[in-house]
Amino acid sequence: MRPETAAKLVILDRDGTISVDREDFVKSPDEWEPLPGALEAVARLHRDGWIVALATNQSGIGRGLFDMSTLNAIHAKMNAALARLGGRVDAIFFCPHAPDELCNCRKPLPGLIEQIGARFGVPLKNVPVVGDSLRDLQAAAAAGAEPHLVLTGKAAVLDAADIANVLQQVPGTQVHDNLTAFSEFIMRRAAKDKQPLHDFSDFSNLD
Repeated sequence: MRPETAAKLVILDRDGTISVDREDFVKSPDEWEPLPGALEAVARLHRDGWIVALATNQSGIGRGLFDMSTLNAIHAKMNAALARLGGRVDAIFFCPHAPDELCNCRKPLPGLIEQIGARFGVPLKNVPVVGDSLRDLQAAAAAGAEPHLVLTGKAAVLDAADIANVLQQVPGTQVHDNLTAFSEFIMRRAAKDKQPLHDFSDFSNLD
């Protein structure tokens, strides 16, 4: 793997970022619905050479609302829809725990993001983490990654004062209208930089 390819890792939330969020949880494949343009944005990232990973809280498992086989079926539907667009998600990391289980992987804690960094061997500094809620941004910051807020899902109802409050709580957060706008931003930035997002000088002898 070339160094610049290894550096291009992006971590996405699922519900509210890629797909429609539901107050009563997404409990079946039939209830899973992509947000307009979101799958196309993921496909563009994939075609541009980005490793796309998901970090998603799925406490519906811990609450007894659905089981692992159902979650797998939901993700199979998502992956099939992405494949039709020439895209894919390279890895899905999820927290199955209910809030009262006090795990270290439920966002806003950084466990899921740290697991993704370890899986791909990428330092988390400058890795974009995208979500629609404060806890997504807090998890990114706690992991030392780069927080990005999309104004979809839970964030769709935020006004200017609400957004300012979020930015005060998680300094350095960048704001985008949706996943399409984020993907365009991050690809433009990478093209402009024309440099790996991380220091892979130890691999300078590779082709």
